[in-house]
Amino acid sequence: MIGKPRQTRDGIRIYDASDFAGMHKAGALAARILDEVIPLVVPGQTTGEIDRVIEAKVDEAGAKSATIGYRGYKHASCISVNHVVCHGIPGDKKLKDGDILNIDVTVIVDGWYGDTSRMYVAGKLNRRAERLIQITHESLMKGIEAVKPGNTFGDIGHAIQTFAEGQRMSVVRDFCGHGLGRVFHSPPNVLHYGRAGTGAVLEEGMFFTIEPMINLGRPETKVLSDDWTAVTRDKSLSAQFEHSVGVTANGCEIFTLSPADKFHPTYG
Repeated sequence: MIGKPRQTRDGIRIYDASDFAGMHKAGALAARILDEVIPLVVPGQTTGEIDRVIEAKVDEAGAKSATIGYRGYKHASCISVNHVVCHGIPGDKKLKDGDILNIDVTVIVDGWYGDTSRMYVAGKLNRRAERLIQITHESLMKGIEAVKPGNTFGDIGHAIQTFAEGQRMSVVRDFCGHGLGRVFHSPPNVLHYGRAGTGAVLEEGMFFTIEPMINLGRPETKVLSDDWTAVTRDKSLSAQFEHSVGVTANGCEIFTLSPADKFHPTYG
């Protein structure tokens, strides 16, 4: 007889050791799709065409897109270009040389959700954008390093915030990471800023995303009239990387590692 799934006092689901396999499978598909669209990210390409290919790849894998139909959303990805912080809607706009963009994909495989995003560049990457992307990637990895039983969610946010702000960049506060597993979004909210030692205590079996959004300018954002697209208020460049992780006895496992080791756009 299967017992009722355990939750913490904060409403955070604790998954079993056997559940890690399902999350790895879903995460691997999402990451593989992001690997496979790399050749499409070139000047002159539309974000709508990139999304069309992503949707086809999800279908070919026998999986489902978690975003199509989610609160009325119609696309298999969010594609956020330059000063778009997150939730950019794919469309007819063509990429220009030097554009940076985040592509965010969530798939459902056998009921498990795989959620990941990463940065890309169309054409030649300029120095300021390259530094932003590098600091954002390092911010994510600093947050992941803080994931182990006994630490707190405040430790994750503190690690990200102190590193990014130490590089004279800002951390977006209007959006955060989230719990996932057999649901798309669930407790906890994973803030990318905060005080060490605060918040819920990490326990083995917690699944969640860490997805810091880092701006070259100020942290404030606004949502456009489409009710999805979030942009920097000062129109400064923004970057984001996202992994889904599971807390283990000694640290964590990353479910969304790039199969081709191309999570960072300067892999070449």
